[in-house]
Amino acid sequence: MLHRIRSPWAVDALITAVVQVAVTIPFVVPRSADVPPATWAFYGMTTLSVLPLLWRSRAPLTCLLAITLAGFVYLPMDGPGQPMPYSPLVAIFTVAAQGGARQRQVTIAAGLPLVAFAVALRTNTAREYLFAFFLFTMVYVLGVLARTRQAYTQAVEARAAALERDREREAERAAERERARIAREMHDVLSHAVSLMMVQAEAGPLVVRSDPDRAEAAFDAIAGAGRDAMVQLRRMLGVLKEDPAENRGGAPGGGDSLHGPRRTPQPTLSGLHDLVEQVRRAGLPVALLTEGEPRPLAADAQVTVYRVVQEALTNILKHSDARTVTVRLAWGEPGGDQLSVTVADDGSGVGKPGGEGSGRGLIGIRERAAAHGGTAWAGPVPDGRGYRVCLRLPLVISSRAAVTGGAGVAAEPGETK
Repeated sequence: MLHRIRSPWAVDALITAVVQVAVTIPFVVPRSADVPPATWAFYGMTTLSVLPLLWRSRAPLTCLLAITLAGFVYLPMDGPGQPMPYSPLVAIFTVAAQGGARQRQVTIAAGLPLVAFAVALRTNTAREYLFAFFLFTMVYVLGVLARTRQAYTQAVEARAAALERDREREAERAAERERARIAREMHDVLSHAVSLMMVQAEAGPLVVRSDPDRAEAAFDAIAGAGRDAMVQLRRMLGVLKEDPAENRGGAPGGGDSLHGPRRTPQPTLSGLHDLVEQVRRAGLPVALLTEGEPRPLAADAQVTVYRVVQEALTNILKHSDARTVTVRLAWGEPGGDQLSVTVADDGSGVGKPGGEGSGRGLIGIRERAAAHGGTAWAGPVPDGRGYRVCLRLPLVISSRAAVTGGAGVAAEPGETK
């Protein structure tokens, strides 16, 4: 019960009251006729040996010295005796449990001689010497054990608080990483869709009268790009709006407890054909080449490949006058343990002011590659005509493996797109 009381004053007052009740009992029970009566003077001295306990938590050693002094003053008096020295025992326990190192040393050095002196004044018998020393030692050891337990409890609580702080910080970092991931996804989706729609919208008025079929195809491409962007945006916004409480097992629409909420699948490598076809409908010839034997690739790594190709094609549409583009997936290059993805064009749109590749777009590509232990860079092709974006992902690293230090994300010399 005492550990539930927060105020030290309240704890000390409660202990003082309990001890006072204990020392009062000999004064209220009938006494035999052959012993002196219990007077108020005796009771007052007994009370004086209890009152210092009110300060036991704030001044343990001073409390013990005051109780000892009062006890030695009461010792020559022939007043009612106590079966146990309650006040000194509580004071000794307090010094051992809460006092400093110097206070404990003083208690040990002076306590044992004083105990021996008190026994000598009373009975001077071996039995009482043995009992008094045993009682002193036992109470002191119990105080030491209480101090050790309290220190252990405080260490455990501090450790638990530190772990909770670490958990909260990790949750915040995870939320920041998720926000950054969603921001990259939205950037890629919107940038690609808007670029396609702009290209088609600019071409539509030019052919609306001379080539109605081509104009109709352009407007269909605009609508298709818009619908695709809306589908992907709804998917990402749906993830943002999910309530974690609804995703626990048994919640309606929350999915099962083992696999979490049901979400629309993210883009995969199979979606590259549709992506390339979208760009073709925008008027840019794109060739999709696959070399080597395709191997299983983690789902999030497939999303990275898709988004990198999407970003590269979007930059070409926005900033290049390329006539042809080649998207090449080489499985097992180099050395048979990597997937190499290259998007190369023959345009001259390198270094246009405000080019996306010089800012967030290329940074996003590098971050995606580094998240999977891969590398990414961009720069002009060796012969100086055209531009290329290259991505390499290891095929042996798990889907969520992250390489510290951002290995291999430096750009090639001359990177400006």
